[in-house]
Amino acid sequence: MSYIPSSVLLEQMRAGNTWALGRLISRAEAGVAEVRPTLAEVYRSAGSAQIIGLTGVPGSGKSTLVGKLAAALRERGEKLGIVAIDPSSPYSGGAILGDRIRMTEVANDPNVYIRSMATRGATGGMARAALDAADLMDVAGYHTIVVETVGVGQDEVEIAHASDTTVVVSAPGLGDEIQAIKAGVLEIADIHVVSKCDRDDAGRTLTDLKRMLALEAMAGTRRAWTIPVVGVSSYTGQGIDELLDRIAAHRAAMAASGQGAERRRRVAEFRLQKTAETLLLERFGIGARAFSPPLADRLANRAFDPYAAARELITQTIQKEYANDLA
Repeated sequence: MSYIPSSVLLEQMRAGNTWALGRLISRAEAGVAEVRPTLAEVYRSAGSAQIIGLTGVPGSGKSTLVGKLAAALRERGEKLGIVAIDPSSPYSGGAILGDRIRMTEVANDPNVYIRSMATRGATGGMARAALDAADLMDVAGYHTIVVETVGVGQDEVEIAHASDTTVVVSAPGLGDEIQAIKAGVLEIADIHVVSKCDRDDAGRTLTDLKRMLALEAMAGTRRAWTIPVVGVSSYTGQGIDELLDRIAAHRAAMAASGQGAERRRRVAEFRLQKTAETLLLERFGIGARAFSPPLADRLANRAFDPYAAARELITQTIQKEYANDLA
């Protein structure tokens, strides 16, 4: 089959062709240069969908919760897109698809589009093309987009800079619950969720979280939004509707206070920096392949130290790769 231009795929996607949506996401994920003008057009048309970021430590039940949220949103008439970020396969580099397995309840719903993406070495729990995928789903007509990150640690909090509402999921029985949710992960949440609340030991985690948030509120500045703690159970369905109501309330509070506009500016700044990093790495990689061998020979012979060699490599690469851009 001959190559279909991305602009043509965009027209097909707007007409409801999910295959075209998938191809455009694949090209964005692979960094295909030809798709970038189309992604620019998509970006200018996007912005109406609500992006919900869902993150938390491994084993907290994020994927199962996303499946339950998706089913509840469908009952409310929502058309839903899901970006499920998985660890990369050590063999193919692709997504392992563990998240998708836990979303079988909505996997065959034509109004739910699930896309698994591999981290491909990206840190922070996010895949580099996740926001491009969200834009494409937005323009394809999906009202709500859930971005579920790979299981993260305390400092991997990029989703807070890429979503309208950030939901942090924790669970009882993971050892020291406070260690699992403290520091950066505690601070990025707009809504805290304690999953698996059908378990007897869930009460401790709920209580600890509420106490920590109360202490933070006493020590910090007044906010337009008081961070709630919601107990849910994907097994019994407890708390799912309450969580959706809290998400809707957060969106309304951001719009009413004007903080939503500031948040969108921060998302734009984050995206600008990440896109620039991606372009720099691509261009650097091209130049580095040409200039590395002689520098590596000098380094191996101890004629150079690593820092001097690296500075020289950067200088040569930038001069070569950006000469035409700066002319």
